Amino acid sequence: MAGRFSQKHQRVRPNSNEEQVIKRASEHFERSLVEVAGQVAGSIAALEHPAKDEALNYGEIFLRDNVPVMIYMLAKKRYDVVRHFLSVCLDLQSTTYQTRGVFPTSFVEEEGELIADYGQRSIGRITSADASLWWPVLCWLYVRRSGDESFGTSQRVQRGVQLLLDLVLHPTFEGTPVLFVPDCSFMIDRPMDVWGAPLEVEVLLHACLRSCIELMELSRKNQVSRLLDQRLVLTRQWVHDLRQFLLKHYWVTSKTMQVLRRRPTEQYGEDQHQNEFNVQPQVVPSWLQDWLENRGGYLIGNIRTGRPDFRFYSLGNSLACMFGVLTAPQQRALFRLVLHNRHHLMAQMPMRICHPPMDGAEWENKTGSDPKNWPWSYHNGGHWPSLLWFFGASILLHERRYPDADVLLMGQMRALLEECYWSQLNQLPRQKWAEYFDGPTGTWVGQQSRTYQTWTIVGFLLMHHFLRVAPEDVEMLDLEELLPEKKYKKKPV
Repeated sequence: MAGRFSQKHQRVRPNSNEEQVIKRASEHFERSLVEVAGQVAGSIAALEHPAKDEALNYGEIFLRDNVPVMIYMLAKKRYDVVRHFLSVCLDLQSTTYQTRGVFPTSFVEEEGELIADYGQRSIGRITSADASLWWPVLCWLYVRRSGDESFGTSQRVQRGVQLLLDLVLHPTFEGTPVLFVPDCSFMIDRPMDVWGAPLEVEVLLHACLRSCIELMELSRKNQVSRLLDQRLVLTRQWVHDLRQFLLKHYWVTSKTMQVLRRRPTEQYGEDQHQNEFNVQPQVVPSWLQDWLENRGGYLIGNIRTGRPDFRFYSLGNSLACMFGVLTAPQQRALFRLVLHNRHHLMAQMPMRICHPPMDGAEWENKTGSDPKNWPWSYHNGGHWPSLLWFFGASILLHERRYPDADVLLMGQMRALLEECYWSQLNQLPRQKWAEYFDGPTGTWVGQQSRTYQTWTIVGFLLMHHFLRVAPEDVEMLDLEELLPEKKYKKKPV
């Protein structure tokens, strides 16, 4: 009995070919880089992709896919590539009436001409919100890491920031401090009933606004502008309100669910605010009780009037840790939840993008019977190895911020992260660095998955870099302003 238990729960053992795998992955990554105007500007989505006459765009440079690429470049101090990528995206920022301020979802150079997609060529013709929100974050990370303040204070960068703020901060019919977006407008790019205020977009908005503030502060050092001061005050207030909104309406634990289920409904008037979104207790799913256990917590996928989305989205929750939306105790509650549900979220190929998947009539109605998003596949419960570095960086960053907090839990999280890393090390090369994996355990390569997917490759390289090469580099992802004399261990828990 003891022997069977130990065999079942033993750690995944190191691959003796680790250095060789890293070397080959680095070679694949270098092959993914493409030039624009004679200089490397980013990576194509996948090395092996159909020909252009098949009308698929895996040979283009996607802003969203190049987020880990550019962070990896920053870690490797290849600042010229990041600056050129940011500049090309800035050149392509839309100035047309309907999409003014939007950054392109993707672009490609054909016969010396740049062709950008703002949604007019995509499946479903949806403009990506996350592409625009990621650009200021990458820009601020570049400026702070490289020390290139002249780029951050340049007129073109500051104008790009203002154009984007005009887009996301303008008055709407929505009375909450969120960015309202349609279905398919971010990484979940197929119908999944995520319209409204999906978690990933709102957390990215928080990071985007904080980065815009930092970039505007750089400009403010060199000039006195009443208009800029007003914009800074407005943006700071929006960031504060947005974070408070997310923590109030998206964060759930076993205790908060006890309260939510017993709140009154059909409330009217300014003083009646116990159940602002008129959530009926019947919409709380039965699986939530075991999922949360007693000490777990997470940010739900969406909040809409009467229709909260209790699904777990890995990227949004990982970014909420990384960008400091969640407090330190809340981050550890999230870690406990992942640890408790590791067989769902990590399984054989870490990690699942969304849980639980939609099935049956719900899948038919809410996805339009989308064959790519069938249950346990793609964004409907599929497993994306590119997500591990986001969650892994959150764990490593938390360790450096709060080295003395819950040492036992963080030891378990570090062990889990190591197992996930070795799992990918052993599997991804054999599976040709596939885009995503199918099934309840993530064992099978996705039915429509591209091989040698760039963000699968670079995500693994980033995880290796943070774990083995330069663990301190994970600190560059902290959006808090780090003074030279400030030490992580001095931060209060």
